[in-house]
Amino acid sequence: MKLKPAMTRRRLLVGASLTLLAPAAAPRIARAQQAQWVYKYANNLPETHPMNTRAREMAAAIKQETNGRFDLQIFPNSQLGSDTDTLSQIRSGGVEFFTLSGLILSTLVPAASINGMGFAFPDYGTVWKAMDGDLGAYIRAQIAKANLTAMDKIWDNGFRQTTTSTKPVQTPDDFRGMKLRVPVSPLWTSMFKALDASPASINFNEVYSALQTKIVDGQENPLAIISTAKLYEVQKFCSLTNHMWDGFWFLANRRAWEGLPDDVRGIVARNIDAAGLKERDDVAKLNATLQQDLAAKGLVFNRPDPVPFRDKLRAAGFYTEWKGKYGDEAWSLLEKSVGKLA
Repeated sequence: MKLKPAMTRRRLLVGASLTLLAPAAAPRIARAQQAQWVYKYANNLPETHPMNTRAREMAAAIKQETNGRFDLQIFPNSQLGSDTDTLSQIRSGGVEFFTLSGLILSTLVPAASINGMGFAFPDYGTVWKAMDGDLGAYIRAQIAKANLTAMDKIWDNGFRQTTTSTKPVQTPDDFRGMKLRVPVSPLWTSMFKALDASPASINFNEVYSALQTKIVDGQENPLAIISTAKLYEVQKFCSLTNHMWDGFWFLANRRAWEGLPDDVRGIVARNIDAAGLKERDDVAKLNATLQQDLAAKGLVFNRPDPVPFRDKLRAAGFYTEWKGKYGDEAWSLLEKSVGKLA
């Protein structure tokens, strides 16, 4: 039986339109199918910080090496909440990755703050010897007990310096009564109380406004953060106290991490650790030029002698107290790298 001309034309037009649509639709469908895993990575640093520069490169490399199957979305600058909020989210699986200072992670994993022991590390060589060695391995094992996975290489946040709007810190006595913002972490509070300051625990996303409104006189952070967060706009003095070394553990929600196939997990881990090593170099280079840049923006620098500060902490029983909290195993691993403290 012959088809009527109108029906034939209609079928041909429908068939042709489907043929024309197919090439346009196919790539969209393929792309949607390729990203089998879309994971969120949150951090608390500005987009211009080396951490986020390297994270963007890392995300692109992972996507390419997994042929688009793994898409890492980056949320910098506390976009998904404060450190405390995001730590809750990574534990629940609301975000899959989070970089967090061990000093703040210590609210969940007490041993994680040991790298921030006051005036313990004299230089970067000593830091990497400890954190890429036995001390770092010990901390990662403790993190695993909290159902989180830490990547092998800790990222650099740098040695922490003290900025104030009132006066430079030349000796331990200059800390007496100073209202100082510190992160939400017991080690910071304990150390600055031992130095007779008045520490106030404030999340990083509120630091600028706390300084601007004089809720606190000063704060302490690495030079890279002082620069990228523009804290020089609300501070006058920067004392190169080098009182703590701080790093960022690259954390994964364990369920999300173990849910990846071995090959994808290997690609992601390798790229994260490689990016972490590059970020360490970036921060070191940045620190070499930042003092001059920040001085040009109005910060007045001084470099106090660390010995009196260490002596004051020792006399206040600070090291003995924290040795008791961390336990003999962790403390011996620290002193193996930095020498006798308590």
